[in-house]
Amino acid sequence: MAKHTGLKRVKSGSRRAELGVPKVVDRSTFQTELDALRLREKSHTREGDAIAAARRRLPMVEVDGTTPLIGEYGSVTLLDVFEGRRMLIAYYFMWHTGRPAPEQCEGCTFYTSQVRELSFIHSRDVTFAVFCQGPYDESARYRDFMGWEMPWYSAQGSLDTLLVGRRVGLMHIVCYLRQGSNVFETYWTTRRGVEAMLSVARLDRLRATGDVGRLAERLAEMAERGAPIPYRWASHCSVAPPERRVF
Repeated sequence: MAKHTGLKRVKSGSRRAELGVPKVVDRSTFQTELDALRLREKSHTREGDAIAAARRRLPMVEVDGTTPLIGEYGSVTLLDVFEGRRMLIAYYFMWHTGRPAPEQCEGCTFYTSQVRELSFIHSRDVTFAVFCQGPYDESARYRDFMGWEMPWYSAQGSLDTLLVGRRVGLMHIVCYLRQGSNVFETYWTTRRGVEAMLSVARLDRLRATGDVGRLAERLAEMAERGAPIPYRWASHCSVAPPERRVF
């Protein structure tokens, strides 16, 4: 006799509707629709390449390379963080001082967890580091708890300098270039722009549906209309207020 699991049986059709599962078609129809989508994907890829080229041609602004940060062995400078490489990509991690680990930013944790293997960007003469916006000792314990090994610094005392003109306390990616002892900022982004760190999320976007099928469908519909997508929906960051929107 089959063991009773306590799960309610549902018809396959209603289950598909519940999860937003695509309709079933023959191979020819499937391929026709996929080919049409592929044209849009290729256009998107070419536009992304063009944007990346334009990003590389942006002018740059000089910043103070002696700006202090706190690392594992005490005070260091922004220039030190390059570790001798020509470029630096810094992720500014949101931090809630005095809060326990479960109350730290889910979004920043998710993003940072995706950055594990750094040998490739090191081969490109680039250093990646996290600039936490909270105290070093407290946040480093969180890094160790999460098993992260990337360079970790506290930028808490220099945020007004490093993030001048931007919102302190929000996540950012900032790119730097050095020429000798001179340091320049070449690019920065925030909010959904930090999705550049999410290699796994790009794979996730290839799937049809899942536990968040209905939400995914709604996001897709909003994107089709050109409507702003709530930031907390897109990034799974529970601390992001609902009024934040994509830029």
